Amino acid sequence: QVQLVESGGGLVQAGGSLSLSCAASDPTFSSYVVGWFRQAPGQEREFVAAMRWNGDSTYYANSVKGRFTISRDNAKNTVNLQMNSLKPEDTAVYYCAAAHRGKSDFALRLRISYAYWGQGTQVTVSS
Repeated sequence: QVQLVESGGGLVQAGGSLSLSCAASDPTFSSYVVGWFRQAPGQEREFVAAMRWNGDSTYYANSVKGRFTISRDNAKNTVNLQMNSLKPEDTAVYYCAAAHRGKSDFALRLRISYAYWGQGTQVTVSS
């Protein structure tokens, strides 16, 4: 059972930056696919970014491509999401998630592919 804890959310003005971090309890975390999802009020939880276990492949939603960067430090069992040029529409609760290996590129973008989830951290972007 992997436990994930996010941190780093907060309030920022449009155009600003925030960095989210997710710490995992499982020492085998490096073998998992990791992802970030977000959920705005009244909306479905949506895919933001994902990274394979070796860090060679990254995936982004079109809405954040070029502004957000996912990275991981397997030695520290952490995954980060650097968010730049933030927009009010980025306001949401952001969730870290982990999936077992072997997922297709398409499957990495699906909530159902992820077995483990953090509790979420609020990101609010003011206009």
